[in-house]
Amino acid sequence: MKTVSNLGSISAIDLFCGVGGMTHGLIKAGIPVTAGIDSDHTCRYAYEKNNRARFINADIRNFSSTEVENLFNEAAVRIMVGCAPCQPFSNHTQKDKGRKSDEKWGLLYSFGRLIEDITPEIVSMENVPQITRHEVFDDFLSILDSLKYKVSYKHVYCPDYGVPQTRTRLVLLASRLGRIELIPKTHVRSRYRDVKSVIGNLQPIGDGSIAKDDPMHRAQRLSKLNKSRILQSKPGGTWGDWDPSLVPNCLTKASGKTYVSVYGRMEWDKLAPTITTQFFTYGTGRFGHPEQNRALSLREGALLQTFPKSYKFYGSEGPKSFSRIGTHIGNAVPVRLGLVIGRSIKKHLDNYYENLE
Repeated sequence: MKTVSNLGSISAIDLFCGVGGMTHGLIKAGIPVTAGIDSDHTCRYAYEKNNRARFINADIRNFSSTEVENLFNEAAVRIMVGCAPCQPFSNHTQKDKGRKSDEKWGLLYSFGRLIEDITPEIVSMENVPQITRHEVFDDFLSILDSLKYKVSYKHVYCPDYGVPQTRTRLVLLASRLGRIELIPKTHVRSRYRDVKSVIGNLQPIGDGSIAKDDPMHRAQRLSKLNKSRILQSKPGGTWGDWDPSLVPNCLTKASGKTYVSVYGRMEWDKLAPTITTQFFTYGTGRFGHPEQNRALSLREGALLQTFPKSYKFYGSEGPKSFSRIGTHIGNAVPVRLGLVIGRSIKKHLDNYYENLE
């Protein structure tokens, strides 16, 4: 029987690859990835070290379709995946009248251009759910429709697929070979992965400290004021639990009272919040450790993003920038979600080749 497992001529290209969360998930699912493309050159080490795929430092708006097509090496099945930077579409920027001038706004159009020029057999796009409210998403769908792709997309609650965060993402799958859909949910609510199951066994550390056996298990130092605040923070609570003298003036105003999650602690038996590029900062969300008086460490953020503990984010010289590594982790597609997308593609291809016989 012909299946994707024994066909050698498959190649995936990961646009906006970052440090390789999506790529690593695809590889774990058995989908060969030839290369990743990203405009941030600092992602190269982690991407290539962990995935044995080529990293190309380029802006896809200026990268020719011919160059991308050549990366596929004449594969019979060409897979193009990508998560265009989502900041212009997120809830945080919906009130920003200038968001359409953000240079990232047009990246999905560049993705569409490559699809038009190359017509890969399979396409996958992951982004924030809010993107469906915008014309750029409708235009992206129109491109796929004009090229006779079968398209499915849905808002995915990531805990349903083993990601331990209250993260919801749009996942789109499209194929010129026939109908394609995301695989069924892998986790029921009673079996969601909670915070304790993911980071509960790590060595306790203080703020500003580094674990002896794991340089990635390091936490940002807190100011004296934030140390006082976290001491009064309860798991799952809010800054309303503090002495009034500790509450910032901006939070006492009517506009600030809705921000109940800032300066929050996580709870051991609950899901983590969506991991952002600021997960290591105590004041930007519910990123306080459930017990220890600090924000999440880099290792904890990576584990909650479902990167394996063996994933290397920097070389022997050590991290060049704490915040840069944190941003790499926060920007990544959770590896587990990449794995689910990869398994969905693999199942689709297996069915397609089986039906050819």
